[in-house]
Amino acid sequence: MNPEHLLDIAEGLARGSGRLGRPRRADLARAVSTAYYAVFHALANCCANRLAGATPASRSQRAWRQTYTSPEHRTVRNRCENRNVVLRFPEDIQEFADIFATLQREREAADYEPDWTYSRYRAAEFVQEARKAVRHLNNADASDQRAFALYVLMRVRGR
Repeated sequence: MNPEHLLDIAEGLARGSGRLGRPRRADLARAVSTAYYAVFHALANCCANRLAGATPASRSQRAWRQTYTSPEHRTVRNRCENRNVVLRFPEDIQEFADIFATLQREREAADYEPDWTYSRYRAAEFVQEARKAVRHLNNADASDQRAFALYVLMRVRGR
């Protein structure tokens, strides 16, 4: 799944593309949810590429797919909210983690809260935050991406 394509879709939903007037509540909720899923898929892709191999020639496709589908929404959010650990990562990873946690909470609200509502402007802000998160993750050093992938995927024991 290409995160940039999801972000383009989210942007269109937040603008109300193709409709006269304001976007519907459902459009805005889908914009926030889709923005979050762009960030989630960017992380899944990063995990798979850094742990199983970035090119088809350098990886087992089965291992890559298994790694891609391994991140769990709540677990990743909890790890991103653990400031004691996240602050040990470089700034790009810290920024990604902060935005991921915020967007995951907002996605749950947009998808499940019956009285959820935001303005077009607020939904568009979440889409822009998602773009920033993807950029931060992609800008991080490969070794930091790998360390973060291991952190969000592996069970943490002890300390």
